[in-house]
Order: sequence, then C-alpha cells, then structure tokens
Amino acid sequence: MKQLEPNSNHAASPVSWTALICCRISDKKQLKGSGLDSQEHRCREHADIHGYPVEAVFTETVSGGKSLLDRPDIVQLLAHLDRNKNSGKNYVVIFDDHKRFAREAEYHLILRRLLRERGVRVEFLNFRPEESPEGKFMELMLAGQAQLEREQNARQSKQKSIARLELGYAVQSIPPIGYRYVQARGGGKELVRDEPLASIVTEALNGFATGRFSSEAELTRFLESQPEFPKDLPGGGIRQYKVVRMLRKKLYAGYVGMPKWGVPYREGVHEPLVSKANFARIQDRLDGRVYAAARKDLHHDFPLRGAVDCVSCGVPLTAAWSTGKTKRHPYYRCRTKSCDQYGKSIRKEVIEDQFVELLSSVQPNGKLLGIAQMMFEDYWAMQKDIAASKLSALRKQLSAYEKQIEALVDKIVTATNPRIEKACEDRIQGLEEDKCVVREQMEQLSKPRTPKRDLFELAVQFLASPCYLWKTDRLDLQRLVLKLAFPAHLSYCREGGFLEPQISLPFSVLGKNKAFREKWCREGELNSRPHHYQ
Repeated sequence: MKQLEPNSNHAASPVSWTALICCRISDKKQLKGSGLDSQEHRCREHADIHGYPVEAVFTETVSGGKSLLDRPDIVQLLAHLDRNKNSGKNYVVIFDDHKRFAREAEYHLILRRLLRERGVRVEFLNFRPEESPEGKFMELMLAGQAQLEREQNARQSKQKSIARLELGYAVQSIPPIGYRYVQARGGGKELVRDEPLASIVTEALNGFATGRFSSEAELTRFLESQPEFPKDLPGGGIRQYKVVRMLRKKLYAGYVGMPKWGVPYREGVHEPLVSKANFARIQDRLDGRVYAAARKDLHHDFPLRGAVDCVSCGVPLTAAWSTGKTKRHPYYRCRTKSCDQYGKSIRKEVIEDQFVELLSSVQPNGKLLGIAQMMFEDYWAMQKDIAASKLSALRKQLSAYEKQIEALVDKIVTATNPRIEKACEDRIQGLEEDKCVVREQMEQLSKPRTPKRDLFELAVQFLASPCYLWKTDRLDLQRLVLKLAFPAHLSYCREGGFLEPQISLPFSVLGKNKAFREKWCREGELNSRPHHYQ
C-alpha cells in the first residue's frame, strides 16, 4: 500500500513500507503465558491498520540488560536487513512498547543508530519516534526512564531477597533437587521436602560422607540407578560436575545466605537433607582429592573391581569384557606392564566364587551372636557415659566460639585497615558455621536414643547375612559388604586365591575362623568376662 510517511510534517511522495515485527519477554517464565502471542497480535493489527505487509517476526526471551550481540532477535533482525539491503524494500520495524526495544539507554541509542544507518524506520505502538531534535530528546528521555525502572525493580527485588535470606528463607528461583516451594504462612515461598527425591539425596549425601560411596564416580552411578532422579545425558547418565555441585550445596545442610550480597550463611527455616557434621565431612573429602570421571564399566558386572589387588605388584585389578568368537566373556586382570601377572586373565565366576567362599568363612555362626549381644550391651552403657561427656564438652566449645566472635567484632570496630576487617568478617562467618554444627551435635545428643533392641537387631541382620546381601547383585550393597567386612584391599593370587585377608573386628571375633577369635582373646579383649566368651 502506498501512503505518506507519518513522521514527516511536510508533503512527501508515497512510500511503500514492509513491516518486520520484534517481540520480546525478559523472563522465560513468561513463556507459560501468552506474552509473545499477544505482542505479535497487536503488532500485526498495527501493521494492518497502516497497510504494512509483514515479512518476518523475530522473538526473544533473554533479559534486556544483555548486550546487543547477546540478543538473538536483534542479531537476526540486522542480518535480515543486511541480506535484503539491495531488494529495494523500505522496512519499518514494529515493537509493542519502547521498553521492548532496549532497557539500557546506551543500547537503545546504539540500536537506533544501527537501524538508522540501514534506512530503517522504527515504530512503537504507544510512541512514534520522530527524527526532529525534540523527537530525539523525547526518545532519549523514555530510554532513560526504561533503564531507571529496570534498575529500580532490580534493586527492589534484591532488597526483598536479602530480607527473606535474613529471615532464613531460600530465594533461588529454581529449588534444588529434593526440594519444592510451597506458600509460606506469612507470605512468600518456603522449601519443603520433595519425595522421593529428598530421600534419594539424603542417602547419597550421607553415603558419601560416611564412605559408603568411595568416590564421586561411585555416587554418580548410584544416582543413575535411581529411576526418579533426573538425568541429563543420553542413556540415563548424569554429568559429573552436577554431582559435585550437589555435594557442595550448603542449602542441603540447612544453610541459607548470599555472601556477595553481604548476607553470610546462617541457619535456614527449611528441613536439611544432611546433617551439618556430615556436610562438613563431605567438604573435607572433596577438598582432599580430585574427583575422577565416572566409568561406565564400573557397574554390577564387576563388583570386586577396585577392591582386589594383584599379589605380585599390589595394584588393584582391572576388569573388562572380552569378545570371543560367539559371545563376550568377563575377566579380571592385572594391567601393570612391569608385573609378571600382566595381561593374565582371571575369569569373573572364578574370583567371585572364591570371594563368596571367603565371605562364608567369616560369617558368624548362631551361637556366637549371643556373645555379640553381651558385647553390644557393654558398649551401649559405655556410649551413654561418653554422650554425657561429649554434651558437656560441646557446651564449653559453643561458649568459646561466642567469645571468639565477640573479640573479632571488637577488632572490626577499632580496625582501620580494610583487609583486617575482611579477615575478621571471614573468620566470624566460619565461626558462625561452626556454631551451627555444634548446636546440631548437641541437639542430636539430647534426642531420645533409638531403642537398644532395635539397633542390635539391625547389626545382627548384617552380621548374620553378609553372603545374602552380596548375592542380591545390588552394587551398593556389595560395596557396603566389602567395606564393612574387609577394611583393606584384598590380595589375590591366580594360583592360591585370596591371601591373608584383613578382616574387620566384628567378623574376626564372631566369624567361623577360629584363629582370629583366639588371637583376639589372647590380646586381652575378652579377659574381663571369660566365663561368657568361651
């Protein structure tokens, strides 16, 4: 359609305009609504009213605070204009609102210049910019106003988030795995457990803290075996760095905070998924070693991998599937080139059957479990006295932390060096976290203890049936049996089988292996009650 250019106050020859529409939302949450569709509908109506045929529509879902090169719709728009610069078309770009154009005054001016250089006109549904000095000034004022509103909104949102953090509430937009948001009583949202993911995360974190999972790779395999846990790789895999981030997340230990906003970590109102003591153990483990990538061949196919050493070189045996003429065969083997056992294969069924025989030899018989009960009762009484002593020591430790914090606060008040202030603040933050751990330990010691009978029954179930747990073919239970029954790596010889295994104390005392029991008795461990332990 031919019409006069609307921005001109003088007569002009008819010009035919072709419309390009730009729609933008600043938050992907708005994709759930009809924001983009509504903008496009209004812009098309504007184009129809003025007789502009619409050639293309460009949409964007990133924040307006990004640079122009980070805005895909603007990059595509400029590329489209450059491709059609010799087409003879006169383009007009339509935006729903001037705030959709750019919410930074600097980027607004840059984009207007880039479009002006290409001979493109810009129209907003609520404002029509003019090329006169007054029109440019008015446009600059509106761009500045849009930037002011954005920065004010950001400041207000930050202030609200800081207030929520100081009250003990998490403020991250997406809750971590194991939690979900619900409406809090006083307004806002709070975190609550999201089952069954919460229980899976708790098992994972506690398992890593206690050594049930000896590496991040082993923990990753456990999470991959849980159908409910979200996966992010083809084939049901989980990226290793996500597992490490989960282990580092203080929110799981009940902490909330944002140091970059000046809000140190503090006790949150949400229920933690791991104790603060276990979380501290996790951090110690992570800081003391580099995690290895998860290996796909470390699966239930080879449960002894990493737990059995070659008798000649002392290096753990590796394991793999070998391809024969008609089928694949599983083998364990030594891969140390300087070893005389290098490359010599051990059939999976041979070494694992020998391990089951070893495990059967240390499995307690029924008569000796009565001895275990007497030992457990003595230990239970001793632990009650130890718990009372620990509680008293923790109270003194908590008081010492508070005195240290008071002294550091006095230093900050009188300090003139910013570095000293920062060091004192960091130390106070560390002491506050230590106080949270101590309080949690005191709370645990003050709670009613699990009935003695229940605990003993759990212990007996494991002591009486390690072979049953091993034969479940569950890798996590098999690894647990290995760690609890054999505290050190097993040494294996192709000709002689397992040699001189180091057996954990409960199994060495109560097992069928008489030599271990006699050795333990000779060392005086049972001398206090000889009439019971014969």
